[in-house]
Amino acid sequence: MHFISPELEDYIEQHSQDEPELLAELNKETYQKILLPRMLSGHFQGRVLSMLSKLIRPINILEIGTYTGYSALCLCEGMQENGILHTIDIKEELIDFQKKYFDKSPWKNQIVQHLGEAIVIIPTLEQKFDLVFIDADKENYLNYFELILPKMNKGGIILSDNVLWSGKVLEPLQPNDFSTKTLMEYNELLKSDPRVETVLFPIRDGLTVSRVL
Repeated sequence: MHFISPELEDYIEQHSQDEPELLAELNKETYQKILLPRMLSGHFQGRVLSMLSKLIRPINILEIGTYTGYSALCLCEGMQENGILHTIDIKEELIDFQKKYFDKSPWKNQIVQHLGEAIVIIPTLEQKFDLVFIDADKENYLNYFELILPKMNKGGIILSDNVLWSGKVLEPLQPNDFSTKTLMEYNELLKSDPRVETVLFPIRDGLTVSRVL
């Protein structure tokens, strides 16, 4: 679903910061070689992630759902010099693709790749995080939130992607559509939970910004 016209989307991209050369290369190769390339954050959302990270200036970042590494590199742009980004993905076939672009970046020694189930890996991480980006399997969003909240520094930011889910959150819920059901519950939780304050932005497929109180 397009929430705004393609023409307006183009105008927005043209009047936002240019896509860095390395990310443009990653973007192109993702579309050439990887299944479901629309999962990529892309130019505009990538610049949003970069700007938010630069405003937050995080030391420790956690990303749940690496895909080809585009969003991780965007988040690294605002990370402090001594910072570390941990990124988790379940797809072993993408590890080398991700690493190729991580190694080309200025943050190759500050990115830790984790392969496996995020609900298993997150409890093993000992760091406190300033910034978390959730962009993995939607049916686990509620679980991810509860796992990461105790690991957040006060004032830390949780970013949640795809929370509008192509507009399905407004449609009658279909039987066995567990992803939409979970996202609807998740959106309600973020609005009502006294541990966070939240704003939902209609960026691409919906991006929630939640501040830990």
